[in-house]
Amino acid sequence: MNAILKATLSRLIHTGTLIITDSSGKSRTFGDGTGDPIHFRINSAAAERKIAFDPSLHFAEAYMNGELDVLDGDIYDVLKIIFENTGATVAREPWMLAIEGIRRATRRLHQMNTLTRASSNVQRHYDLSEDLYRLFLDTDMQYSCAYFERPDATLEEAQMAKKRHIAAKLLVEKGHKTLDIGSGWGGLGLYLAKHLKADVTGVTLSQEQHGIANERAFEEGLTAQARFDLRDYRTIEESFDRIVSVGMFEHVGIGHFPEYFHHTARLLKKDGVFLLHTIGRSDGPSYTNAFIQKYIFPGGYIPALSEVIPHIEKAGLIVTDVEILRLHYADTLRIWRERFMVNREMAKAIYDERFCRMWEFYLAASEAAFRWQNLVVFQIQLAHRQEAVPLTRNYIEKEEKRLKRLECERSSANSQVETKETAAGR
Repeated sequence: MNAILKATLSRLIHTGTLIITDSSGKSRTFGDGTGDPIHFRINSAAAERKIAFDPSLHFAEAYMNGELDVLDGDIYDVLKIIFENTGATVAREPWMLAIEGIRRATRRLHQMNTLTRASSNVQRHYDLSEDLYRLFLDTDMQYSCAYFERPDATLEEAQMAKKRHIAAKLLVEKGHKTLDIGSGWGGLGLYLAKHLKADVTGVTLSQEQHGIANERAFEEGLTAQARFDLRDYRTIEESFDRIVSVGMFEHVGIGHFPEYFHHTARLLKKDGVFLLHTIGRSDGPSYTNAFIQKYIFPGGYIPALSEVIPHIEKAGLIVTDVEILRLHYADTLRIWRERFMVNREMAKAIYDERFCRMWEFYLAASEAAFRWQNLVVFQIQLAHRQEAVPLTRNYIEKEEKRLKRLECERSSANSQVETKETAAGR
């Protein structure tokens, strides 16, 4: 085994049982021998050297390219034992610190999301086949952190609770002009139009999402209340009573934070409310993981709260509430990963084995980062005026209860219509 890799693992892995077979066929065990043994094999000396030099990129690439195979357990189990031992800390060899320094120094270059580049970066991820996303997302195609009101909630229940929780914080009223920045496949916008009679405009840079969202609006008879445009939020001139953005801010890039909050402040009416839902870091500023930057979310960056608040203040907006969702995304990703693995052969038929390994690693590593490292979700409520929302948080629970009743009433009405249509068909 590569001497540097062996020394690094010996220093880092203290608990559990991690067995690594190197390219020569020799095996070495790390840890204290407790727990179920996790065993992987590195298939080439070149892969060993690359992993030792830059594990944050080359460990993932070795798995993607079939240069690393897990023999006992799966890739999630491998990441689990590593992260449980290291937490947010990675090996601090001199050359690794140098690589980290370069990535910090060049992060703004990688995150230059001009109008043209932002569109291209978004399409690389979100314009993958709709059939792929349907293999692991909930029925409403929510591709962001769910909200688990109960530990045993299903993914569908938790994603509905997320929409309800966000809607409650927005205090949407009938006819409110509402802007959904990064509207995805339309689920949240359609929820606001359907249950709260909001006048929703959703914007996305994904052609796939744009088409599907408008199809859904047509199928649900909501085209008069919800429309989805293929455009950048920076080109919008109207003003809105409510603005919501879920899972889009991670694509803005740190150099564009002033621009983002300048435009959202301009778009938000003086008595309006803005709810920003984004993945964030709990341990301060950093840079984008090399694997994620190269293969999953080019141009993306997950911010620390300390990097966001100053730009909110400079834009003239007021922070009226901040909520941190901690393990909710870990549980969301667990379910996504489990569903993907059940449907892995179908994903392979859409793409190929290398893609499936990449996606499996992405879901597993993301879950591990939320569970054992430094990732959380921020829900930041913003306004121009202090009195834009109630002075205590009691209204959120009250509004959620009201929305649950509306959901039940609509579900009951739809069931009655379906029953009548079935009877008429007979």
